[in-house]
Amino acid sequence: MQTMAMTNLRSKYTEDWLPIQSIQNGMILCDHNKKVSGVKVAPKNIFILDAVTQENMMTGLKNFYNMIDFEFWLVVADRPVDISVYMSQLQLLYNSTTNPKVRKLINQDIQKGNSFITNNVVDTEYYILFQEKDMEAIQKKIRLLINGLAGCGLNASQTSNDDLRIILDNFLNGGTTTEFGTVMPV
Repeated sequence: MQTMAMTNLRSKYTEDWLPIQSIQNGMILCDHNKKVSGVKVAPKNIFILDAVTQENMMTGLKNFYNMIDFEFWLVVADRPVDISVYMSQLQLLYNSTTNPKVRKLINQDIQKGNSFITNNVVDTEYYILFQEKDMEAIQKKIRLLINGLAGCGLNASQTSNDDLRIILDNFLNGGTTTEFGTVMPV
């Protein structure tokens, strides 16, 4: 056992010394029966709302954060945008269209899509995460977060396995996109 610990301390791979066992059912399963879970908050541009609605939403969020009586982490993660299917559909449409004006418009969309791809455009995602051992407490906290955010006019859902992998990938790789899994199940 001590040999394994010594090996892990000398490992050049971060995954070898993180206390993570696996990611399952929207939770990161850690050592000592701890679980990390939470909610993903759908982004909303409040600056397109009228001033009164903006103020009400900000007041609601202040009240919501003050209501939370457990330790939590606000996490912002960038997820690469995959528009390959959309680009394929545009190319098929371009190939099947004979009207020069329509082809020009489609070609402009293709060029804009290519600029998104070459500039590594990302979606910014927002999460509220917490650590807990008890499954019943986890579900209660998730419901509390979802309902509290709904009261502020925001939509939220429990984190998925994919969400948690993206968060870990961003954290471990400094936002650099990788083509391999960050956390491997045991």
